[in-house]
Amino acid sequence: MASKVAYSHRDPMLTKRDDLDDILEERRKSSDLRYAVKCYTPVLYKGLVPCKADALKSATVHSAHVQYVIHQVSKETGKPAEDVQAEASAILEEMAHRLQLSTIRFFAYSLNKVFKRLYRSICVNEEGIQRLQQAIQEHPVVLLPSHRSYMDFLLMSYIMYTYDLALPVIAAGMDFMGMKFIGEMLRMSGAFFIRRSFGGDQLYWAVFSEYVKTIVKNGFAPVEFFLEGTRSRTAKSLTPKLGLLNIVMEPFLKGEVFDVCLIPVSISYERILEEALYARELLGVPKPKESTSGLFKARKILREDYGSIHVYFGQPVSVRSLAYGRVDRCQFNLTPRHIPARPSEETQRFVNHAAYSLVRTQEQNAVLKPWVLLASLLLQNQAATAGATGQEAVMALEQLTGKAVWLCDLSRQYGAFLHWPDHLPPLEVVSSSLSLHGGLVRVSEGKVHLALEQGGATSPEEDLLNRAVLVLSCASYRNQALHVFLRPALLASAIHAASSREKQVVFNTFHFLRNVFSNEFILCPRATVQDFEEACYLLEKTGVLQVAQQEVIVMERGQKTLHFLTGMLEPFLQGYQVICRFLCEEATEALTQKSFIPAVRKFIITHLLAGRLRYLEALSSDLHKNALAALLRLGAVRKVNSPQQDSLSVNKVMVNSLEDTLGGKLPTQKAATARL
Repeated sequence: MASKVAYSHRDPMLTKRDDLDDILEERRKSSDLRYAVKCYTPVLYKGLVPCKADALKSATVHSAHVQYVIHQVSKETGKPAEDVQAEASAILEEMAHRLQLSTIRFFAYSLNKVFKRLYRSICVNEEGIQRLQQAIQEHPVVLLPSHRSYMDFLLMSYIMYTYDLALPVIAAGMDFMGMKFIGEMLRMSGAFFIRRSFGGDQLYWAVFSEYVKTIVKNGFAPVEFFLEGTRSRTAKSLTPKLGLLNIVMEPFLKGEVFDVCLIPVSISYERILEEALYARELLGVPKPKESTSGLFKARKILREDYGSIHVYFGQPVSVRSLAYGRVDRCQFNLTPRHIPARPSEETQRFVNHAAYSLVRTQEQNAVLKPWVLLASLLLQNQAATAGATGQEAVMALEQLTGKAVWLCDLSRQYGAFLHWPDHLPPLEVVSSSLSLHGGLVRVSEGKVHLALEQGGATSPEEDLLNRAVLVLSCASYRNQALHVFLRPALLASAIHAASSREKQVVFNTFHFLRNVFSNEFILCPRATVQDFEEACYLLEKTGVLQVAQQEVIVMERGQKTLHFLTGMLEPFLQGYQVICRFLCEEATEALTQKSFIPAVRKFIITHLLAGRLRYLEALSSDLHKNALAALLRLGAVRKVNSPQQDSLSVNKVMVNSLEDTLGGKLPTQKAATARL
């Protein structure tokens, strides 16, 4: 029996979460081979017999939808229908999975060995597994894991096999198909391969969408895909992609199935395999191409300790319940089901709302480890005392432990799902966590500091980028806690920047900041007032504020919390400000979307070397992309289509005003869209 891992929750108002069980404990006591060849008899949807891969492909290509599109393409291009049908079959051959139990058993054997070497424990909530087992028998199921590592989809299949659950078919990028041997192994373990973008290829879209819908409609297997579309390099949740979610919901919306069950899954790594790789990607180093040789070169990671993984299967979400009162399904009766049609605005709003809600659930069920809190404190200490210089900001181990205990209590009051072993002395918890992350932090003679002394640099710029790799690696752990502190941090920053403590003025500033950062963080559309009220409630509950009818009053004992919260948001505020400064000072008519990030990076490096910026996180390409998306959405920057490429036209007056407002120099105008 797997061992129980208890998680305490001090506030009875917080959501009750399941306990988690270490599934590796039992694996360590038994043979890998016995585990791989165990009796595997998963219960399927309504007792179905598993569908053969060829039968699934045949059902897809001969469906009314695909046949309709084949004839449309034939008419539009003048190609014979037989040739277009052959193209459709070729697309399916390239795309489709070929799930084989023998391959699954091979992966089970291999992964069992690898996981026991890499991880101390893999903890899963068994109550969530039981809910999933029930859901699989009653409805078509869609698994929606968070995506932080290449390990995610292997881990999901490993857990499903361990608990004798039907193995999912998994949407994977075409990059993996290029890996010799491994690509085919993934295909035989349930992966189906899709292009990163389809352009206007209506035949590809028709075949792909029908393939997925055929699996959903018939309940042949759970479908698994990542709502964020790609791995997050920053450990922040990414804005959800809606294409696949639209596809899996469509059979319900068109009345082809009674319901579809969505299962949000939160995967939390104590230490991420791709830690330094992600940081370098954010600094412009190209992502290594997926290859089998690259996989074998990575074997050295087997000598490392990556701590624990926590996998939390959330409550099943019924699409039928989600859609009640939000979508009028009668609209789908107006055209035959097989004729493709763009989703209505109402349907798009519904799917978008569902996507954001599901990602929020992933965030709320993510398990935070002590290092997440320690990284947050160490980064703030570094920025406050040494800025972006190479100097070490030293903190006494006892002082860090005291601050970590305080932050542990605060995060729990804010609803964090925190794994802090309360049965151990705090100093032992902190020391153990620092030891696990010894590549990022140094402990010597009771003093702690970030491991910024990289050495080997041949120029100040190279030294700066080496330090940035370490800071961005640490920031990826701090970012795991952002969803806990985000709304209170927006309010704390609004109080700091607002021209007065009048409640409406503070709300207007909160509204402005939330709007600016809605590409950076998961902030549900049309929920500004709700987020403001949540932030007020949390800050009042922890004695930081007193919110009167017309005024927001800061309590003296709340200064420490306010300082920490503004510090969480400050790297993003400064990053957006310096991007606005770049656009005002450096932007020319030759600036394009492609040249934007390299030009911004060069500008920021110059300012960092001159000591004018405190945060190395300003170098993150993720922040640059999100800031540009925000400026385009706000109308401060426009895309101008030219024959060669997309140029960017900058409204320098508006950008300058945004920079001033982000710096708290000007009061924000009254929010027109919402009032308290």
